[in-house]
Amino acid sequence: MKSWANSGLDLHLDLRGRGGVRSALTAALREGIRSGRLAPGAALPPSRALAADLGVARNTVADAYTELVAEGWLTARQGSGTRVAPRAVTTPAGGTRRPVAAPLPVHNLMPGSPDPASFPRAAWIASTRRALTAAPSEAFGPGDPRGRPELRIALADYLSRARGVQADPDRTVVCAGTAHALTLIGSVLARSPAVVQAGSGTVAVESYGLHVHRGLLAEAGLRTVPLTVDENGARVGELVSSGAAAVLLTPAHQFPIGGPLHPERRAAVMDWARTVDGLVLEDDYDGEFRYDRQPVGAMQDLDPDRVAYLGSVSKSLSPALRLGWMVLPDRLVDRVVEAKGVWERWVSVPDQLALADFLASGAYDRQVRLMRARYRGRRDRLVAMLAERAPAVRLSGIAAGLHAVVDLPPGSERRVLAAAAAAGLALGPLSQLRHPDATTPPRDGVVVGYGASPENAFASALEVLCRVLATAGV
Repeated sequence: MKSWANSGLDLHLDLRGRGGVRSALTAALREGIRSGRLAPGAALPPSRALAADLGVARNTVADAYTELVAEGWLTARQGSGTRVAPRAVTTPAGGTRRPVAAPLPVHNLMPGSPDPASFPRAAWIASTRRALTAAPSEAFGPGDPRGRPELRIALADYLSRARGVQADPDRTVVCAGTAHALTLIGSVLARSPAVVQAGSGTVAVESYGLHVHRGLLAEAGLRTVPLTVDENGARVGELVSSGAAAVLLTPAHQFPIGGPLHPERRAAVMDWARTVDGLVLEDDYDGEFRYDRQPVGAMQDLDPDRVAYLGSVSKSLSPALRLGWMVLPDRLVDRVVEAKGVWERWVSVPDQLALADFLASGAYDRQVRLMRARYRGRRDRLVAMLAERAPAVRLSGIAAGLHAVVDLPPGSERRVLAAAAAAGLALGPLSQLRHPDATTPPRDGVVVGYGASPENAFASALEVLCRVLATAGV
């Protein structure tokens, strides 16, 4: 078997055990086409280049190409070279030729994602071009696990100005999103309990919250205990008897129920953390998007030595970028960086540089303002349509964010989800977000996201939602 190349296109062919060189080459090409490894329309290397790669005479390759053209396996045209002929591709036994993407719902009202069509492509390209042009050569070597200094400086400036965070580039660590941040911090808490209350491997979480985040903490070896959630956020008074050394909160806009953590409860959390030498994990997952209230600043400002502030661009720009950040207490910085690794293995350095420029140029602020107005318009359309078509349901969590909770009569959540699935409508089940150890009675409801649907499909998605609620008898 020979697979080296020195010119033209690379093409791997196994000529072992196939007789003479020409017949082996012809059989190998034919089998590659038949199996689908060489797709219809794929270009083949020039005969001279393939002959050099395989260490055979050029005429041998030319003759093999000619034979396969005559058989209809290949085409050869002046100016376009030799290509695999269009033909039906036989699926190899035991599997498919290419993985098939999971089918998307016809109507997407799932929470957790922004509108992908609204990604600011032109502005991002401009930032990428400027950032790469200005970047020093060392930026393209092994990356600093803390993140590029350009991005940490830009993040500190933005978070201080827009979210009220006491941000310092030296305490800011870039990560691949909030899930990555929780994985890193969770591993530190599990392996180094002395960074918080000695001997405790327990983290308190909101009784309704993102189940994926609870799972990540559990995978790190930590136990999670639920705090009851009401219209004022988590009942943080339950922390005293929880045995927890850390707590994960969404104080700006509780996910999924909605509403900010009441100021008295914010102060109580900080009193608890100081008393037990505890740690607060603040997930500011959609702090940029508020509609009917004054901005609610980050809780981190109350005590930067007790709060690890977590954020990302997954709601404001796109989850596909895999860009997030942590503003950490001093005692956590080195441990988290050590858990991340000796070099940057998680976040693209060119994307870090692009985001730094995107922030510093004001493009990020402009995008947030644009999308805040657009999402508010969608929120208003959702509220108005449900008020008209399903006046019996109650909406919560609508003052901010990219989702609302539709509270349902007891026992009706499954019916609504079944009707939605039959109609091709994707909704978030509220029951999935309830902590399994929560002591309060479960609530029936669905979480409706108004960010992910394309603009031209949003009206029809709302129409289907109303029909689904009627079908389910709500």
